[in-house]
Amino acid sequence: MRWEMSKSHFFLLNPQLPWSPDSRHKMKGSRLAFGLLSVVFCLLWAPSTGFKTLHLGSCVITTNLEEIQSGFSKIRDTVQAKDENIDIRILRRTESLQDTKPSARCCLLRHLLRLYLDRVFKNYQTSDHNTLRNISSLANSFLTIKKGLRLCHARMTCHCGEEATEKYSQILSHFEKLDLQEAVVKALGELDILLRWMEETE
Repeated sequence: MRWEMSKSHFFLLNPQLPWSPDSRHKMKGSRLAFGLLSVVFCLLWAPSTGFKTLHLGSCVITTNLEEIQSGFSKIRDTVQAKDENIDIRILRRTESLQDTKPSARCCLLRHLLRLYLDRVFKNYQTSDHNTLRNISSLANSFLTIKKGLRLCHARMTCHCGEEATEKYSQILSHFEKLDLQEAVVKALGELDILLRWMEETE
């Protein structure tokens, strides 16, 4: 083998193989095809990024539920340790969430997101900056989900019927029985109940 310079380019020539002007183009084409196949393979075999499709009756949205759960796990123990009303529940899993019909899920979730955004996240009191940052991240994630639900509402696929209204009224009643800060602490500590329900919406 030998090195030969031609038109400012170096080529490694094999004397046993004939060289033609088309050879370089064929090599480039093969490399390009291999590169494209590699990209496709990586996309097909990439690990899940935590996105979850929520089936809320006729409304279907996608959100990074794993990220939200991870954010909540960072503050869960701190928040739940502040809850002194252990005999009271705001989110009752079987009564208010689990047995909700698919057609009522979208509206109920819209109400719950509004409750957390308007009355829970912004009213939680703490001097810990890390907790506040995580709560802010949770609020931003809820805002993203709320935008998706708003689109469903605009497309008439997020109808608010009697069931969703009654269930939310019950939840709000439990919330308002407590002093504001007590209710905020309890609702935030029970966020894992809501996230689990969202995860199970098939």
